[in-house]
Amino acid sequence: MKIGGIRQLKNDELHAELDRLRRHLFDLRSQAVTEKLEDPAQLTKTKRDIARIFTVLQERARIGDEAARQYHHEAIATHRRG
Repeated sequence: MKIGGIRQLKNDELHAELDRLRRHLFDLRSQAVTEKLEDPAQLTKTKRDIARIFTVLQERARIGDEAARQYHHEAIATHRRG
């Protein structure tokens, strides 16, 4: 999942996605132990998606209100263009 898609999710959706990814990571680790894991890169991808969700949640906690959050997103978009 891309960071842009994660940022568009609401906090409740982020927590649900985080739970889903944690269960998926557990399943992948179980498959890795039993040597039935077809794509070992899935472990890394899932861990990175979990880290992205934590990053967005921390950003939102730090920013606090909606106006500051909107300013933050505009600043990021401007920075990427420039």
